[in-house]
Amino acid sequence: MSKKSPVRLALIGAGRIGSSHAELVANHVPGATLVAVVDPTPNADRLAADLDVDVVERSADAVLARPDVDAVLITTPARTHTDLVVQAAAAGKHVFVEKPMAVTLADADRAIAAAKEAGVVLQVGFNRRFAPGWIAARSAIDAGRVGTPQLLRSVTRDPGPFSADPARIPPGTIFLETLIHDFDALCFLNPGARPKRVTAIADALIRPDAKADGHLDTAVVTVEFDNGAIAVAEANFSALYGYDVRGEVFGSGGMVTMGDSLTSNMTYYGPEGIGIDTARRDTDLLRSAYLGEFIAFVDAIRNGTQAQVTGEDARIALGIALAAIDSAATGQAVEVSA
Repeated sequence: MSKKSPVRLALIGAGRIGSSHAELVANHVPGATLVAVVDPTPNADRLAADLDVDVVERSADAVLARPDVDAVLITTPARTHTDLVVQAAAAGKHVFVEKPMAVTLADADRAIAAAKEAGVVLQVGFNRRFAPGWIAARSAIDAGRVGTPQLLRSVTRDPGPFSADPARIPPGTIFLETLIHDFDALCFLNPGARPKRVTAIADALIRPDAKADGHLDTAVVTVEFDNGAIAVAEANFSALYGYDVRGEVFGSGGMVTMGDSLTSNMTYYGPEGIGIDTARRDTDLLRSAYLGEFIAFVDAIRNGTQAQVTGEDARIALGIALAAIDSAATGQAVEVSA
């Protein structure tokens, strides 16, 4: 592809996160243009109209057959991701896929192999790697300022109040779709180390009435790495004060922390006390990170380079998530599959 030609992208999946991604790509990513929206629902028509996109398709098959599409953004439900990655790669399209890339290691291997065979860029949506605080923390770690990482922590608390129907949340979601961000962040902040063992505790503390049906909304996971570092990841589906994403790395030479819930560094002082505004959506708190990952994806396509977040990275995070599911179910420490 010529570096002067815009990368023509199609969105597959026009739900909440897909619509946000589409707006960023259409309006804020240099060298990219959104040319098609795919969704079987009227969401596709509304989104295309809002973003002045001419092409609306109802199926992935239709858009993947189009010669005027260079790459796709896959933002469909998690358990459809692998098949769409494989299908898009076979059609010669570069692929950005939201996490998780797969929900089994076999499917992860299938997606990675498909992209390699087709020679296309495969990038997975682990946005924290592109958030300014996490970038600065990794730079400090790479520069040796933290020394050898010893203790790591990653937190995800979704904004509350929790209003979803637990019956519509697939089993394992807290590990496969929420904490998987934390698992990738822990690996990113402990470069060169591999996770080896996981211990997880999970419960339904927000909706205890749904626990008997397998619902889990609160979890703490300990991850042991082969360099001796011990990491803790925690998640909860209902933080009433806003969307809370944070990280910490303590090492032999120092410590870095990153993240908060703030919309800005403004603090209000008034008759009722002191107030700070907090973000209520991931698309607000992490907007710059989402934008950064799409810029990186487009740059990789135009420059013919590897994605900054690869299918192999996604497979490692998935391995931790699957071990955590087993550990929470059995109450035992579980080895992470290679």
